[in-house]
Amino acid sequence: MTLAAGTGDRGQRLWIWLAACLGVIAVQMLVQHLMGRLWICECGYVKLWEGVVNSSGNSQHVSDWYTPSHIIHGFLFYGLGHLLLRGKPMSARLLLATVIESAWEIAENTPMVINRYRSATISLDYFGDSVLNSTMDTLAMAMGFVLAARLPVAVTIAIAVVFELFTGWVIRDNLTLNVLMLVWPLDAVKGWQAGF
Repeated sequence: MTLAAGTGDRGQRLWIWLAACLGVIAVQMLVQHLMGRLWICECGYVKLWEGVVNSSGNSQHVSDWYTPSHIIHGFLFYGLGHLLLRGKPMSARLLLATVIESAWEIAENTPMVINRYRSATISLDYFGDSVLNSTMDTLAMAMGFVLAARLPVAVTIAIAVVFELFTGWVIRDNLTLNVLMLVWPLDAVKGWQAGF
C-alpha cells in the first residue's frame, strides 16, 4: 500500500485523508498561536538549520538536532498504524499519526511540560517551540512515516539506530534519552549529558 494518488474514487478518498491531515496541522498551528507561541524565532529571522542545542534559537527554526527524533516518531507511528488500523488505507494511518504528533506538539508547549523539560533534563534554556518549528516537527514525522511505508523494515530500524547513536554522540541527547529523562530522570544520565 502506498500514499500515491490513485484515480477515480480511490484517488478522491486519498485527497480527503490528506486534506484532513493538513487540517489537523492547521489546528495545531492555531492552538499554539492562541497559547501565545511565537510564529517564528524571537530573533526575527528563519534559519533552515539551528545547530546549537543550548541556544535561544534551538526549537525555533525549520530544523535542529531534534528533527531526527521526529522522523523516528514517524517510523514508530507507522508501526502503530500497522497494528491498529490493519486493512485501512495508508492515508488513514497517516491521519492517526498526524493527530498523535500534533497532540504531542501542543502538549509539549504547555507550561507544565516546558517546566518538566527544564527541571528534569539538561534543557535549562528550553522555553518551547515556535509555531514554525513545531509545524516542521510534525512534517518531519510525516516524512518518517512515508519513509517507513516505503523502506524495508530492517532499513527503517537501521536509520533509527543511526539517528539515535549519532545525535547521542554529538549532542548527548536523542529520542530515547529525551523520553527517559522526562519519565524517569536519572542523575547519572543528566550528569553525563551536562558533560560531567
